[in-house]
Amino acid sequence: MALLFLCLFLIHIGFSHHVSADFNSDFDIMWGNDHVRILDNGQQWQLTLDNSSGSGIQSKSEYLFAKIDMQIKLVPGNSAGTVTGYYLSSQGDKHDEIDFEFLGNLSGDPYIMHTNLFSQGKGNREQQFYLWFDPTADFHNYSVLWNPQLIVFSVDGTPVRVFKNIENLGVAYPKNQSMTLYSSLWNGSDWATRGGAVKIDWSKAPFVASYQNLNAQVCTSSSDCSANSWYSKAALDSSEQQKLQWVRKKYMIYDYCSNTKWFPLAPPAECTH
Repeated sequence: MALLFLCLFLIHIGFSHHVSADFNSDFDIMWGNDHVRILDNGQQWQLTLDNSSGSGIQSKSEYLFAKIDMQIKLVPGNSAGTVTGYYLSSQGDKHDEIDFEFLGNLSGDPYIMHTNLFSQGKGNREQQFYLWFDPTADFHNYSVLWNPQLIVFSVDGTPVRVFKNIENLGVAYPKNQSMTLYSSLWNGSDWATRGGAVKIDWSKAPFVASYQNLNAQVCTSSSDCSANSWYSKAALDSSEQQKLQWVRKKYMIYDYCSNTKWFPLAPPAECTH
């Protein structure tokens, strides 16, 4: 599963585009029409969850490769059982997907940032992190860089996860299917908080997640971004590597690569690259 984004109102195959989102022109509401609030002439919007409905939106356009920055302020207070999703996905059984999901918690406990990747319908690549700040007190920037060489998840400019293209080792990589950007706020009581042990307290509703300052550079084909530096990025630099190791050492709480029940003989090939 999984989170929000952009669209191109004027889209021409064969060119890269820079996008700053205006909700009114760039998104469609998927569900919970009366639970989506548009502010500041479309430059900020809010998703709401209560015991009658959650809400979700999707970009009007699809794209193939992108560098996306989105500022999000997560549900404050007792957010146990809620899931705020921000994800890119294609369609069908063999779909590709790039996920940020934010798992609410009891007041005072840290949020869990849940990440996942699907390529050609194969998922089960979850990695989870505690955030090192209060994500409900202010907006923070959550980024995806997706090009033919790698996918980088970042938070406020700090890389937290890298998935490289190692198709030469038989690992499918998302590079042929255009994806739509989605975001949603929904009831995940059956799994989101302490494995489902803590449910949503509806007396705390409505729950609200806020979004602003979507900034994206996007492509519509595998060749139309070749002049952009982010499109040719194949590895992190030394400073980015240090930040990545810092986050993973101090704040990672789950890594599928270390799940010996799933992989009793050896971890998947991408885990060693």
